[in-house]
Amino acid sequence: MPSDPRRRRKDYVEEADLPIGKKIVAAILLVLATGAAFAPARGQDGGFVPSFWDPARRLTGPDMSAIHLIRFLTSDDYPPFDFALPDGALTGFSVDLARAVCEELKVACTVQARRWDTLATALADNKGDALIAGLAITDRTREQFAFTRPYMLLPGRFVTRAGQAPAPDATPERMGAAKAGVIAGSAHAAWLEVYFPKLALTRYDSAAAQRAALVKGEVGVIFGDGVALAGWLNGSESKACCAFFGGPFIDRAYFGEGLTIAVRKNNSALRAALDYGLARVAARGVYTELYLKYFPVGAF
Repeated sequence: MPSDPRRRRKDYVEEADLPIGKKIVAAILLVLATGAAFAPARGQDGGFVPSFWDPARRLTGPDMSAIHLIRFLTSDDYPPFDFALPDGALTGFSVDLARAVCEELKVACTVQARRWDTLATALADNKGDALIAGLAITDRTREQFAFTRPYMLLPGRFVTRAGQAPAPDATPERMGAAKAGVIAGSAHAAWLEVYFPKLALTRYDSAAAQRAALVKGEVGVIFGDGVALAGWLNGSESKACCAFFGGPFIDRAYFGEGLTIAVRKNNSALRAALDYGLARVAARGVYTELYLKYFPVGAF
């Protein structure tokens, strides 16, 4: 099973295995609140709600003549994207987004949870029509599947102890040789080596060790996947110790193509319908509502 860009487990492709290219782009892509890049809404932490659809683009309704039911496949073990409630009901950001798309398309849908490592095979074997569980876009997955536009990108983010930022701004010049914790062998570590070469990096074997080092003051800042770090900051394990520092950094060459919905490669009509549904959900403000519900401290 190809890697899920939302998570890292021993049976998934590690961050270090992501393609990094030999030629380095000369600029850091620091995504700020500009135009179509972000919607104007803000989370409780003051962060922006991302939008990945051009509000000025005229949308053409899809051909739904052959689409009467959409069978979504997902997992149920990765909150806040997908998880089961105590009564067994399936919920989460991706789950609710799928249902909102179906409502927009005025088509019936089901959402079935399966074990993560069986999802791609289930989609290929026609046991579902669309996979909304963060299937990574790689040369291998492109051979079998087609993908919608991303409904979430995965930014790199700095986190520091609350009120103890190592510099006024998260820029290479301002941060200088600050002590920073990274996960050994990760794409985020490789990215810092290129764009923040003066940082004094300490490498840890796990996210838990990296975060513990920040809490203890062994490093002044840590850098990693913004979505995972937002989940930590939202949860009880962080004990409200820390906060994001600086803006989100987007670099698809290092951090992946983001989260999309996958369909079988020959199902172009469904892909077009899902892209339309996602754009309409965003235009009506439903995406913003779901994002604020599941990410009170957002990745952006």
